[in-house]
Formats: sequence, C-alpha cells, structure tokens
Amino acid sequence: MKQDLPSRIQRMFLQDCCMAYVDVILLWASILFVLVSILSIVEDSNIRLVMYIASGMLLTFNTASVFAMTKHFAEDKQHIYGLDIKHLDENKAVKLANLKSANLNSALANGNKGN
Repeated sequence: MKQDLPSRIQRMFLQDCCMAYVDVILLWASILFVLVSILSIVEDSNIRLVMYIASGMLLTFNTASVFAMTKHFAEDKQHIYGLDIKHLDENKAVKLANLKSANLNSALANGNKGN
C-alpha cells in the first residue's frame, strides 16, 4: 500500500482538518447546551449577560484558533506531514524487521527442539 508522498500528505491534512472542525462543532454544541441549561436557573440579568459574553468569547477565540491552525497547516503541510510520514514509515520498518527477527528466532528455536 505504498502511495506517493503528496497524496499521503493531502490525506493526513484533510483528516486533521475534518477532526478539527468536528471538534469545533462539538464545542459549540456543548457550550450552547450548557448555556441554555444554566440560563433556566439563573435569574439575575447581570449574570446572564456575563454568561452570554463569556460563552461568545470562548466560542469566538476557539473557533478562530482552529481556523488559524488549519490555515498554518495548509501553508506548511509538506514539512509538517512529510516529517510525520517519514517517522511513521521508519517506525513501521523497524516493527516489521523486529517481527521478522522474532519469527526467525522462534522458527530456529522450534527447529532445535526437535533434534
């Protein structure tokens, strides 16, 4: 399953972007759920105002940071994901070599037991 590097980079980038946007959607849903739930028990209008402002700021800054992060990743994805893929491939090669070595050692050990 060897693919060319640019397509692997693009796939990893799109997966990261999708997960980041899903996280933003879940954050919005949870903050709005908590806000609606708490507003039903808060009667002071000043506290309600603070809750609206704090929730809005939290959602605004977190959403903006995720968009900025994905923009930065898009600009530098060759370096970010290229290095990541290089390390993933090296780790996979080492694990495969260790597995082959372990299988060979096991086969040799089983062969010696029969003698």
